[in-house]
Amino acid sequence: MSAQCAGTSNSITVCDIQNNSSKAINLFSQLLGSPVSGGVWKDNLLSGGLSTSTGVLNAQSIKKSGIYTYTYTVDNGAGCKDSATVTVTIGGYAGISSPNVSACSDDTSYNLFLGFNGNFASPQSNGYWTDNDNTGALSNNYFNAKSAGVGTYSFTYTMPAIGSCLVQKSTVYVTVYRAPEPGIPSFLLLCDADKDSFSTNFDLNSLLTGEDSDGVWEDLSGTTEITSQDDSFIDIKKLYATYGARTFNFRYNVDPDNPICTVKRATVSVIIERQLDFTGAKVVVDADICENEMGTAQYNLVLTQGVKSVPDGSYYVTYKIIGGAAAIEETVVAGFLSGSLSFSLPSSYFQQVGAFDVSVVNVVSATSLGACTTVLPNVTDVLNVFPIPKIDNSKVTIDPVCKGNAVKVVVAGSNNLSDGLYDVVYRLSGSNTAISQKDVLTVANGEGVLYIPVNLVSTTGTTIISMTSITNLSTLCTNVVNLSKDFVVNSLPNASTVSVGVNSACQGKPIIVSVSGLGALTSIVVKYDLSGANSINNQSVSLTATNGNASFEIPTALLGNTGNTIFTFTELVNTSTGCSVAVNNVSKSFVVNPVPLSPVTKDEVFCVNDAKKVSDLTPNGAQYQWFNSATSTVVLAPTTVLVSGDYYVKEVVAATGCESGRSRATVTINQEDIPVLSSNGEIFCGLDKPTILDLSARVVSNGKLLWFDAATNGTVINEATLLLDHKIYYGFSFSNGTNCVSNALEVTISLSNCDETADFFVPDGFSPNGDGVNDSFRIPKIDFIYPDYSLEIYNRYGTLMFKGNKSNPEWDGRNSNFNVGIDGMAPNGVYFYVINFNKNNKAPYQGSLYLNR
Repeated sequence: MSAQCAGTSNSITVCDIQNNSSKAINLFSQLLGSPVSGGVWKDNLLSGGLSTSTGVLNAQSIKKSGIYTYTYTVDNGAGCKDSATVTVTIGGYAGISSPNVSACSDDTSYNLFLGFNGNFASPQSNGYWTDNDNTGALSNNYFNAKSAGVGTYSFTYTMPAIGSCLVQKSTVYVTVYRAPEPGIPSFLLLCDADKDSFSTNFDLNSLLTGEDSDGVWEDLSGTTEITSQDDSFIDIKKLYATYGARTFNFRYNVDPDNPICTVKRATVSVIIERQLDFTGAKVVVDADICENEMGTAQYNLVLTQGVKSVPDGSYYVTYKIIGGAAAIEETVVAGFLSGSLSFSLPSSYFQQVGAFDVSVVNVVSATSLGACTTVLPNVTDVLNVFPIPKIDNSKVTIDPVCKGNAVKVVVAGSNNLSDGLYDVVYRLSGSNTAISQKDVLTVANGEGVLYIPVNLVSTTGTTIISMTSITNLSTLCTNVVNLSKDFVVNSLPNASTVSVGVNSACQGKPIIVSVSGLGALTSIVVKYDLSGANSINNQSVSLTATNGNASFEIPTALLGNTGNTIFTFTELVNTSTGCSVAVNNVSKSFVVNPVPLSPVTKDEVFCVNDAKKVSDLTPNGAQYQWFNSATSTVVLAPTTVLVSGDYYVKEVVAATGCESGRSRATVTINQEDIPVLSSNGEIFCGLDKPTILDLSARVVSNGKLLWFDAATNGTVINEATLLLDHKIYYGFSFSNGTNCVSNALEVTISLSNCDETADFFVPDGFSPNGDGVNDSFRIPKIDFIYPDYSLEIYNRYGTLMFKGNKSNPEWDGRNSNFNVGIDGMAPNGVYFYVINFNKNNKAPYQGSLYLNR
């Protein structure tokens, strides 16, 4: 049976992993049949528990539960070549936990497998952990003690059932102890510029956050500032005075409450940095160049310390370049050595003509934390890339020059010349010749001016100037020039035969100057001075001469003063050539006569009744002339009656004929309207006792209404005065605004407009005894009702004693013919009266009265 010399395959199950017997399972003995020894074992699934040389399986060495196969192979060379397999089910093993497991509260990944008793087999790895207390701090087999916090927590490790092997569990109890807390450290950053305000009692605890209070400070810098286990204060001002600007380190140590936790430490720093002070420092940038040197130029910046020294070392240097297309700012690292620092500047920043301001804007030590602000005043140098002067495309202007004058050469237009001085080399040809001449070209606002000396242009005619080179005397940049221009030297005018004449005139009127002896000149400029009453120099006027003569008017603005003035001819210019010559001993005096001032007028307001005339206006006199418009030439007679409007006056000086300007006076003639009486407004009933006020109520007036007893020179009548029948009253309208009175309104009053039905009283007696009471007989109000009435009084014998009417209304007890009694006096007794109404055929009325003296 050589075909089964390896035995027959078999299956076994190992559940009690922790039993010592599981450490040595002889798989050869588990083969069925009759296996031949001397074969080879193979761990098919690499369980790691089989000794392939002995065939002994150690189940405790297998890290995971599961089903594993192991194959036994025999090949003895004697005809036995066979294999058989033992299938082993390894049950779950959850291990044996330790009675006490500890962790520190700063442990974020405590391995729970550390909680098993090492005296027993280690648990298998393919189980799972359960967070019995639901801490939320479990991740696989790692427990975050820091998250869970101080306390005791249980976690169960479970190996699932497999085959006939039951579930296996093991619980680990972990006690978390608090870790020491040294706090979160910070640092104190100081600048030595603030040394006067440094603390002398600084608490290092202020540089910690969240630290335990039982820690101990340790001086790591050897300053001896920490003197005891309870000391946390340092004297920063003393530290600086002793050690200067540097970093001082101090460590805070906190021991744990349980050995499971380690000592915790936090280091704080007090950093005192030195302030850099560049007061008085200088920057030099080498070197200025001309534009044609840009391709090869190199530039270097040198920063030299000022009044305070700068320590040697490495520094961040920020510099700024303003100029060219844009501003550039860069930071480089450079080393200070013996008070100076230097570095090269890229030539690419200076590839155009112009002035470049190069400034160092900040210097910071490479080790600085920024405690100090560098003291850095304006540290700037200017690097210039100067243009080479270019004038080949410029326009050259040379005005014709007069003999005896230097030639002004103007170079303008297409050039790049900045303001300043330039040497120009030139030569002359034509009427005047010269070689290799050099003169200064003065440039302002892009225009250059050069003067050819008089001695080089002594001959009239056309001359050519040819420029060959130009040098900027400020930058010394030079360029070749190829620029030419011709010009003319003209002769001078002849002024030996010139004379002038000047008329006198009123100030402001034209003063004409006539010029003669000009010869063949046609277009000239006369230059002159005025002296005397009017003094002004350097005046000029352009004239056209005909047959040697010309004239012009001196501007009135130059003749502001009256009196004798002298005209002096100073220079004659031929405008055709621009050449001029001084004129000597040609002058003429004249008089500027004064013009009277414009008169001072007064606006007038009159009433039409005043009938005012021109002679009533101000001013007046033989020298004043009045007009009714600003342009009228007709002088108004003094007797001209004024009307409302504007009048104009001027003063005329008879001796010179000079007259003033015209002044205006406005005349206002006010006229009040005559009051208007309403229709039948003059008719009243006398019984109503009408007054002046009642009359005024029947009159319309624009002003205040006044009543007088006469048309002229009358007396004002009070408004309470009773109106009288047939009396004439004169009404006037008076305006407070104009103080004018209208013409009179004449009103004749009638008081007879009474109703016939109106009642009147007839007295039944009277007592004419001269006592002033009831001395006459009168019928009141009858004349208002019956204005044409008549009254007859008889005695008892029928003798007519009295005959009366409106004009004779009262009987005084006497006989009209004085033939009754003594002196015509009627005796006491009864008398009879007859009233004749004489109106509307009304019948007479009879009655009696008693007279008693």
